[in-house]
Amino acid sequence: MAVKPAPEGQIELDSFDRKILSVLASDGRIAITDLAQRIGLSKSPTQTRLRRLERAGVITGYKALFDPIRLGLDHVAFVEVRLRETREKALAEFNAAVAAIPEIEQVHLMAANFDYLLKVRTQDMNDYRTVLAERISTLPHVSSTSTYVAMQAVKETTLADVI
Repeated sequence: MAVKPAPEGQIELDSFDRKILSVLASDGRIAITDLAQRIGLSKSPTQTRLRRLERAGVITGYKALFDPIRLGLDHVAFVEVRLRETREKALAEFNAAVAAIPEIEQVHLMAANFDYLLKVRTQDMNDYRTVLAERISTLPHVSSTSTYVAMQAVKETTLADVI
């Protein structure tokens, strides 16, 4: 089977690049010498590959992951948002404003009978009601919202789990 070239804007990854991403996905704090050993290369070519992946924007940063339930943030709501208008200027204004609300974990522009789907994480229903009333409902161009409260997360994966 022929290998398809990477679409424009994407970088072609070989097996060593994929191994680097896989190891970093589970241990972003690994020492370069340990990373090199795990992927089967020496330190210098591993560093070169790692820098190339960072410069190309494949690796966008390193961060710690937290358990939101242990932090008391176990209330999750998904919010459908309908806008009064969907011209580019309105979308850009909404996008900029929604990005500033820390309780909103994810924002997706949808091809559906609503415009955006938000994932909102708070301590409890009272906190959520405040976020909805004082922040989400006052975002630019919001016409209406519908909320769906998650009872349990059955599966949550990150890109790290897929690589």
